[in-house]
Amino acid sequence: MTSENKISENWPALPWKEWEPTATTLHMWTQIVGKTRLALTPLQNHWWNVPLYLTARGLTTSAMFYQGALLDIEFDFVSHELHFRISSGANLSVPLRPQSVADFYREFLLGLKVLGVSVEIHPVPVEIPNPIPFVEDRTHASYDADYAHRFWRILSATDRLFKKFSTPFLGKISPVHFFWGSFDLAVTRFSGRPAPPRAGADLITREAYSHEVISAGFWPGNGGFGEPAFYCYAAPSPAGLDKSTIGPPAGYFDPKLGEFLLKYGDARGTSSPDDATLEFLQTSYEAAANLAKWDRQALERDPATDPMLHRPKGR
Repeated sequence: MTSENKISENWPALPWKEWEPTATTLHMWTQIVGKTRLALTPLQNHWWNVPLYLTARGLTTSAMFYQGALLDIEFDFVSHELHFRISSGANLSVPLRPQSVADFYREFLLGLKVLGVSVEIHPVPVEIPNPIPFVEDRTHASYDADYAHRFWRILSATDRLFKKFSTPFLGKISPVHFFWGSFDLAVTRFSGRPAPPRAGADLITREAYSHEVISAGFWPGNGGFGEPAFYCYAAPSPAGLDKSTIGPPAGYFDPKLGEFLLKYGDARGTSSPDDATLEFLQTSYEAAANLAKWDRQALERDPATDPMLHRPKGR
C-alpha cells in the first residue's frame, strides 16, 4: 500500500456539506443511546459515566448494569447495525438506515422492551439550538453508510493518537471518550488543582470544569464550525495563550472559540497526518501548561529516559 493510499485509508475525506445530514441525524441517535447509559450508570467525576467509547466496529455504551444483568448497546458502522446485548444471552440487532429520529427512537425503545429492559430518559436532545423532542423529530432522517464508516475510521485513527499522546502523562487523565452531547471525541488532562468557579455555570459545566484542565479533541464539523478539526483548550484559559506559537504550521489559535485548532483537511494534507496531529496536541498542551504554571515535572514522564515508556525485552 502506498503512503497516499494509507492516508486515504486511515484518514478519509469527510467534507461537512456532504456528510452534514448524516452527522446531524447520527448526533440525535447517539444522544438517545447515550442518555440510556447516563440513566443506567452511577455518576462519575466530570460526567465520565456519560460518554460512548470506540470499538473495533463503531461506538459502544460499554457494559451497563441492569437488574442483575449486564447490557451493552453498540453502533456498528461496519455492518451498519445497532446491537443490543444482554448477559442473559439475549441479543437483538436492527439495521442502521435512513429513518427519522422519531422512528429510530420508537424502534430503540421497542428493542429494549424485547430484551425486558425499561429505562426512563429525558426525551429531548441537549447541547444544540432549538432541540426537537425525539418522538417529534422527523426533520433529521439521513444515513449515508459510506460517510458513517468514514467517520468511524477517523475516530479509530484519532483514538489511537490520543492514547499515544496520553502515555507520558502521570497526572489525572480522562479516558478517550465520545461525548454524544457535543458529538466529539476528547481526552482531558488535569493539573490536580481546583479551578475558580465559572460565572453563570450550570450543574453540568460546574462539574465538568471544577478543576483545571487542558482538553484535546476532534469534532467532525458540527457546532457551527463547518468542517472537521482537532482542538485543544485550557480551562481556565491562562493569559497570553492567544500569543503562543504551536505546530504544525497549519495549527493556530482561534480567538472566537478561545481554542487552538488544526483543521482536519490540513492535517490530512501533510505527508504524515499522525505526526502533524501529535505535534499539534503536544505543542498546544505545552503552551497551555507552561502559561498556567502546571507542575510538569511531577505530572509527566520523560519519553527519552523513563524505562516505563520502553517495552521490556521478552514482554
